[in-house]
Amino acid sequence: MSSKGLKPTKRKDNESSEKPDALKSKKPKLAPSNNTIQNQKPGGQEHGKPKSFGNNDKSVVTLSKKERRVQAKELTEARKKRRKPHYTLEQELATLWEKMRRRDIGKEDRLKLISEAIQKMKGKMHEIAGSHVSSRVLQTCLKYCSQDEKEVVFKELHPHFLSLASNTYAVHVLQKMLDGASKQQLSACISSLRGHVASLLRHMVGSVVVDHAYHLGNAAQKQELLGELYSTELQLFKDLNSTSEKRVVDIIAKLGLQKGSVIRHMTAIVQPILEKGIVDHNITHKLLIEYMTVADKTSAAFVIQQLSGPLLIRMVHTRDGSRLAMLCVKHGSAKERKKLIKAMKTEKDSHVGSIASDQYGSMVLACIFSIVDDTKLVTKIIVRELEANLKDLVMGKNGRRPLLQLLHPNSSRYFSRDDLASLELSVPSLCLMDKSETKDSDGKESAEEEKDEEEDTVTEQSGLEENVTVAGSKKDPLLRRQELLVKSGLAERLIDVCVENAEEFLKSNFAKEVMYEVAVGGCDGILLPTLSENLRELYQAIASVAAEPKPEESEKSSQHILEDFHSSRTIRRLVLDSPTFASILFKKALSGKCRSWAQGHCSRILSAFVETQDVQVREMAKEELQVLVDEGALKITGTKKPE
Repeated sequence: MSSKGLKPTKRKDNESSEKPDALKSKKPKLAPSNNTIQNQKPGGQEHGKPKSFGNNDKSVVTLSKKERRVQAKELTEARKKRRKPHYTLEQELATLWEKMRRRDIGKEDRLKLISEAIQKMKGKMHEIAGSHVSSRVLQTCLKYCSQDEKEVVFKELHPHFLSLASNTYAVHVLQKMLDGASKQQLSACISSLRGHVASLLRHMVGSVVVDHAYHLGNAAQKQELLGELYSTELQLFKDLNSTSEKRVVDIIAKLGLQKGSVIRHMTAIVQPILEKGIVDHNITHKLLIEYMTVADKTSAAFVIQQLSGPLLIRMVHTRDGSRLAMLCVKHGSAKERKKLIKAMKTEKDSHVGSIASDQYGSMVLACIFSIVDDTKLVTKIIVRELEANLKDLVMGKNGRRPLLQLLHPNSSRYFSRDDLASLELSVPSLCLMDKSETKDSDGKESAEEEKDEEEDTVTEQSGLEENVTVAGSKKDPLLRRQELLVKSGLAERLIDVCVENAEEFLKSNFAKEVMYEVAVGGCDGILLPTLSENLRELYQAIASVAAEPKPEESEKSSQHILEDFHSSRTIRRLVLDSPTFASILFKKALSGKCRSWAQGHCSRILSAFVETQDVQVREMAKEELQVLVDEGALKITGTKKPE
């Protein structure tokens, strides 16, 4: 064999002499004891013991079930002791919370538990505020603790105010803290928001904290928060916010700001808010209503397009939110109006009743009744829902407003100055656009305008620009009222409800106004041509209640309709304004009984028969009432004297 085919063999060296000490095994080899050597047999088996295979030696390896349970329990307890300290703190706080939140606990006992909980939370409150478990404990402590303890919590949470404002669980703690904060603490919290208002308003959670601080702040603090949203200069220089002007138009004029820069700054804030749908807060509504006063026509149309629909339903519960809704109704296209009205009633729920009962939402319905010409859609979505709950709406302070707007539009007797001003608001840029389009068209309407009946109504600009009008709707206002009130069947149903509840409505401070307008036939006598017979039934119902005998003083459980303060004045107005009602009432309830009713509130009703301008009514009552006037038993309060 050749030497090339042979592989060189390595000689194995002595490992004990060649290996370094670091590579040697660290475990020393134990030499067997003498006893073991002696007991072992050549086969490896100890003397006197059988050879064991596997786990056959049960006395050494196997444990009983009871012993295993005990061992597992000991291991579990050992793990609990090794757990982190904050987990134990959460358990302790949860135990205290279950005790302190009970309703049957005493005040002193609750304060002791709260003091103990606050003591345990010291130094860790900012972490606990963001915990989904322990944050509830801190909320309860802030609700019931003393002012000194609130100060302790405030000092620990205030440095982390901005980071906690964006936490889903900490936001509730901050709201409780702001509710119980002193003036100095509230001012410090609002100051810490400086420079971050816009970014927090774009945050779903952070916007809640900003709006809560805005709600609790005074006028100067509210203006400080809003000023950041108007201009970069107002954000950088705090002293500029001290100006007395509140509206963005006046601030631009007073400080000499560039209008284009202000619009760009506000647009950058408004657009993400609308895209994310964060429109539930008062400060956002105020920002949007101010933005509409300076925005160009493209920006204003974008806002209306974004809001028309379900978003707007969430905004009508505030003053500025309802005004935004009315601006959308006025300046929105036919498609946008339809989308807005349909959003009030979905397959799962209807919002018409809640909107009608709201202080500001009711004015939105009144605006729709005054502007939208698509009466079929309004009747289907809104009027039918109002009919289902007509009695409660008539008796309510706010629910009666849409009904009164149909019966007597824009009456200063039923609507405040602020309500009437909100109905007249308009967007300046869209007003000018509509005006220029009207001039360019020379009275000619496009095919699309002829197809759609819904157009904007003509109203004066209030508080924004003088003598500026909006393009009006084509339908005559009286015709629109007839379709919504009479042809829809709402008026007939309303008369039936008044007949069924005549006495209750007349004695109500709110329902009496609806009762009066229905009884006289509404403004311009809109009910009289077609519902005169129904109105006579109403007159008979009122006269029947008035004809009931006068109760004795010992039997008076409630006042007679002729002696009640509210009902007596409503009946007096009806006597003066409705000769038909006056004749029915006198013949059925007062003829031959005038002397017994000549005192108290009823005397004003009797004097109305003498003061009325209707000759037939005066002659009918003259014979019986003139005697009382001559005797001095009946005093005439008006200026009209019998002939």
